Amino acid sequence: AVGTAGQRCTSTRRIIAHRSVAATLADRLVQAYAQVSIGDPLADGTLMGPLVVPDAVEEMMQAIEQARADGGELLCGGRRRPDLGPQFVEPAIIRMPAQTEIVKRETFAPVLYLLEYEEFSEALRLHNEVPQGLSSAIFTESVRAAEEFLSPRGSDCGIANVNIGTSGAEIGGAFGGEKETGGGRESGSDAWKAYMRRQTNTVNWSNALPLAQGITFGS
Repeated sequence: AVGTAGQRCTSTRRIIAHRSVAATLADRLVQAYAQVSIGDPLADGTLMGPLVVPDAVEEMMQAIEQARADGGELLCGGRRRPDLGPQFVEPAIIRMPAQTEIVKRETFAPVLYLLEYEEFSEALRLHNEVPQGLSSAIFTESVRAAEEFLSPRGSDCGIANVNIGTSGAEIGGAFGGEKETGGGRESGSDAWKAYMRRQTNTVNWSNALPLAQGITFGS
């Protein structure tokens, strides 16, 4: 959510946490965000640079305003930082009472929405109830939950990770998504497909000539 100032297509936009740990997780995230160094992306120690254009800043501010209008609580950040230069902002964490339309929208800015769930099926429903389907991740100690997340009943994204973030694809893995972020795969095991064409071959070395549909001719 902070890397590349939230402007990557694989940036984490939502965290769906179990109700029993949601408050503790929120506190720890706020503490972590307080340590994020904002500034020149070429300088050592900088963790977050500026947004790409002025319109991106405006879209972020509008998203925060809409989230708050929907009942969201701004836990930290979300301010412009003109003292650092044009298009600099503070990354924001917003606790949401429900998954509203603004939560489902890709803002391409450092805005992280926190949602809660009680049953795992509810978490999967919230996870898949968005138009995007590129990258996803689950953090769990439960093998059962991890396997369900990776199964056809789980994540509907092209990339599904376990105990590792949504950004940063393995070079050996195919990259691509589903739904609005669909369009096939590239790299990984699919890399060769862009340079080749598929040809179907059937080779018969027998003395007979089998015909389709069981057709035969007299001797």
